[in-house]
Amino acid sequence: MIEALVLVTALAGFLGLLLRRNLFLKVMALDVMSTGVIGFFVLLAARSGLRTPILDSSTGTASEPAAGYADPVPQAVILTAIVIGFSVQALLLVVITHLAQREPSLQIEALEETAEG
Repeated sequence: MIEALVLVTALAGFLGLLLRRNLFLKVMALDVMSTGVIGFFVLLAARSGLRTPILDSSTGTASEPAAGYADPVPQAVILTAIVIGFSVQALLLVVITHLAQREPSLQIEALEETAEG
């Protein structure tokens, strides 16, 4: 059930990206879509019965076989995706703020007319 809700979130963001004509709403839809995709990958990577890969402090080695530990690489990839997505969103909002000085409505049609004229 939760997988379906995460996929609906990603689909809602994608539809908002396609259907909205306001640049600010497009950026917000892009953020919703990326949140849904990241949530979907987190759900795929989550498995029960896996432990955090922490070494035993007394021996300096793992106390159990490696098969019982979670793989930290997908977690690092998802964390990197979150940081990159936040950076892209911040950059887009700065550009939109600069464009709003020229065209306060931020409608794509009005921006195209301003660029042509």
